[in-house]
Amino acid sequence: MLGRDTSKYEFKVGNKVVHVGITTDLCRRESEHQNRWPRGHIKKVGRNTTPAAALKWENEQRRKGKPTETPRRGE
Repeated sequence: MLGRDTSKYEFKVGNKVVHVGITTDLCRRESEHQNRWPRGHIKKVGRNTTPAAALKWENEQRRKGKPTETPRRGE
């Protein structure tokens, strides 16, 4: 069984979602995003999940027009 070590998240500046994504390290990812959006913060979405399920969620968010990065950067 694959580990449920992947988090889904929204990165928000105020109440505006500026990025959605997945990661295995929310603190590190928040710091990376704060280089671009210093006043932003991460809001975790749901529970941790498998990498495959998290990637499926991220692709669904992209299809809905949510702001995501393409291509993924080494994660």
